[in-house]
Amino acid sequence: MPKVKTNAAAKKRFALTGTGKVKRKHAYHSHILTKKSKKRKRNLDHTALVADANMKAVKELLNLR
Repeated sequence: MPKVKTNAAAKKRFALTGTGKVKRKHAYHSHILTKKSKKRKRNLDHTALVADANMKAVKELLNLR
């Protein structure tokens, strides 16, 4: 049986924490930054955790079971 491939888009966008949770970046921080406040842009810089509702789907893309 062939190896199962990891989704290439997912491996670029997500990272695992030491406890097995999945980190993600915030959206809306790539362009049109002039109209966004410093506070908003600073808060978008931080990483977040993938929501529990999406965790199963993301882990399947990353071949983590």
